[in-house]
Amino acid sequence: QVQLVESGGGLVQAGGSLRLSCAASKRTFSSYAIAWFRQAPGKEREFVAGSGMMIYYADSVKGRFTISRDNAKNTVYLQMNSLKPEDSAVYYCATRASYNVRRTEGEYDYWGQGTQVTVSS
Repeated sequence: QVQLVESGGGLVQAGGSLRLSCAASKRTFSSYAIAWFRQAPGKEREFVAGSGMMIYYADSVKGRFTISRDNAKNTVYLQMNSLKPEDSAVYYCATRASYNVRRTEGEYDYWGQGTQVTVSS
């Protein structure tokens, strides 16, 4: 069992930055793929970024968001720059018992509770 706890969400103006954190409970976290997803009201949950054997980004965030991990702290970060109102959503981190990143939410076994990000125009 892995517990994930996200933090760092909030309200920011367009063009601003936020850094989300996801702390994991499991020591073998370093060998797991971990991803960030987001879900806006009325929309499906979508892949944002993932870190494992390789790093992947959704086209919509490429060049603005950066995923990184500190395995010593069992923590993954999502640095979000140049935020746009369309980035507003609940952001979730998720992990799976494999080092391969997948872009489909059904491939992930454990999820955090989510953190709200709101970008005002």
